[in-house]
Amino acid sequence: MTTDTAPASTPQVKEKISQIRELPLALRWVPATVTVLLMMMTLDYLFNWGLLTFVTGLETQFYYAVVALLLPLVFLLWPMRSSQQEQSIPWYDYLLSAVTLIVGGYFVYNAVPILERGWAFAAPDIAIYFSYAYWLLIIEAARRAGGLPIAIIAGVFSLYPLVADIVPGPIQAFPSSLPETAMYHTMSTESIMGVPLQAFAGLVIGFLVFGVVLQKSGGGKFFINLAFALLGHVRGGPAKVSIFSSGLMGSMSGSVISNVLTTGVLSIPAMRRIGMSRSFAGGVEACASTGGVLMPPVMGATAFVMAMFLDIPYSAVALAAVIPSILYFLGLFIQIDAYAARNDIKGLPAIELPSIKQTLKEGWYFIFVFGLLVWMLLIMQREAVAPFYATALLLVLNQLSKQNRWGWKDVTETLSSAAKLFAELIAILAGVGMLVGALSMTGLSGTIANDFINIAGGSVPLLLIMGAVTSFVLGIGMTVTAAYIFLAVALAPALIQGGGLDPMAVHMFILYWGMLSFITPPVALGAFAAATVAGARPMETGLQAMRLGSVIYFIPFLFVLNPALIMQGEPLMIIAVFIQAVIGIILFASAMQGYLMGVGRLGYGALQEIVIRALVLIAGLLLALPGGGMVPLSQWELIGLAAVALLPAVVLARLSQRHHQRSLTANA
Repeated sequence: MTTDTAPASTPQVKEKISQIRELPLALRWVPATVTVLLMMMTLDYLFNWGLLTFVTGLETQFYYAVVALLLPLVFLLWPMRSSQQEQSIPWYDYLLSAVTLIVGGYFVYNAVPILERGWAFAAPDIAIYFSYAYWLLIIEAARRAGGLPIAIIAGVFSLYPLVADIVPGPIQAFPSSLPETAMYHTMSTESIMGVPLQAFAGLVIGFLVFGVVLQKSGGGKFFINLAFALLGHVRGGPAKVSIFSSGLMGSMSGSVISNVLTTGVLSIPAMRRIGMSRSFAGGVEACASTGGVLMPPVMGATAFVMAMFLDIPYSAVALAAVIPSILYFLGLFIQIDAYAARNDIKGLPAIELPSIKQTLKEGWYFIFVFGLLVWMLLIMQREAVAPFYATALLLVLNQLSKQNRWGWKDVTETLSSAAKLFAELIAILAGVGMLVGALSMTGLSGTIANDFINIAGGSVPLLLIMGAVTSFVLGIGMTVTAAYIFLAVALAPALIQGGGLDPMAVHMFILYWGMLSFITPPVALGAFAAATVAGARPMETGLQAMRLGSVIYFIPFLFVLNPALIMQGEPLMIIAVFIQAVIGIILFASAMQGYLMGVGRLGYGALQEIVIRALVLIAGLLLALPGGGMVPLSQWELIGLAAVALLPAVVLARLSQRHHQRSLTANA
């Protein structure tokens, strides 16, 4: 089996879901050219070559240049309304793109006086007018690329300083005039040019390029073939392949939707062939793709923003994410294995699967490049430049490969794909940056944190539940990065100061709960994208994804209650807590599907199943839960209670199996 059968329509499906329109032939060169210019600027800035000092000599000037280069693309690629996606670009979008370039260029040109003369607080009239224009253009760009909810939230919050003195008491602050607010948003380093955009320009660009090059050079095909070669023959093999391949690709692409449309077009049909329903196959792919974005070494833009907020190396964030991502994928793997065992679903015939030897022979260098990236991230601590070295090595090795060698068409497609990713993210980050700027300008972020603490009455469990619900709700209406940024400013301080919780654990908690909207109805964007590929009902696929990924709903509580699960603590403590969590996750996932390894089916008949599965579920939760601290029971007491629940469940399951076997024998 090979992956050459991927539908030719996959890029078109991706464009349709992201609502990007096709550029006219005369403008097809623009996105690729923008990517080349951005790469030249970024490399000059990061490696300090001194070739483009007129745009990279000053840090803020480089940030302005990145926005000025990418933001005009948004008005060319995304139509004003989604219904206009198939139509040609109207005159007003050309005008908006040109105006955005001119306005952005003004700030690039004046970056030095903006910094040296403090224009963020007192600027010439002409600069203020340009600030008004940029403000409006960024909100509109965020609406097109990120959706109406982001535009509304960013727009309303960006206006907050104007009315800060007349809003209700708890969120009241000192007001600012319209010119003061506009200057602060566009010319300070706390708003549009704040942490989100700094993370993008300093870290994210390189990793996005690496992800795009990896996919376009055949990395996706290699990892899927490798997954099929290793796991395709075992029970439920194609579903396990989905976990393996989506985990690896999602880790590098950083996008749930892109991941579904890259690996799902191959894994979903294979799952259908062995007897899995359309909705189940779509649910598996949605969960695997969602988990991929939470898996190191590359976790999408949000993780880089997190590193900037916490003021720590990105490698520390990646390391903290290792155990939670292992637990999530383990839970997903066990559920699929239990489902396949319970329903007697076999793997694919060995003759249809690719050879491990041949697969490694053709794509060994992908693993080598991946290893280089991890080594530079974790050992050398060079996260800003690591993806560029990895990409350069990948391009060289790829050109030596007969199967994956690029032609000019591949080069232009890769550059264009990268530009679309960059433009989408810059619009969202610039828009959300104004939200952060408004909170910074009014000092409201500290007030909101205190309000959260007061509402919760100082109760840490209640604060966590409030945080989970808030993260989930914002994740429904906003991208994960946008939701995370808002909550990192408004909610995280409350959990850290009011709850005395570990900062890394709190930020990871917010990230995880923001991701849940991808697999949780009624939104479930990842599940709905998978349903499109599977030809399944979207809501049914979302419910399957929610059930399969159920372990992710409580993993964040585990590492917040015990930071050992995010590598914070003594090595022996980390190992002990990890082993216990693994056993707990296995029991939990088995109970969800009604089949436990070494025991078999957990009961026959509705009442028996409910009782036995409930006992196993309780045992799993008790084992996974860290004892002490906020939990009123010690670790040994939790283990004892888990055993009290598990042993009767195993005995009842065995008795039920024997009774069922006798019934079958008697009826034969």
